[in-house]
Amino acid sequence: MRNRLKELRARDGLNQTQLAKQAGVSRQTISLIERNNFMPSVLTAIKIACIFNETVETVFIIEEDEA
Repeated sequence: MRNRLKELRARDGLNQTQLAKQAGVSRQTISLIERNNFMPSVLTAIKIACIFNETVETVFIIEEDEA
């Protein structure tokens, strides 16, 4: 699974710390998610998607070989 966190943060002018605070997680967690080293919980994924006014599916993209 890949994600668009870095792209969406840049679009909205957020740094990792700001996004983490809004999502209720640590900056390190955001960094790990961005680098695909950590899969967020469903609740965290929903919170992040809502922050960007996006759907979970447009923020966290399942690759065809993972489906």
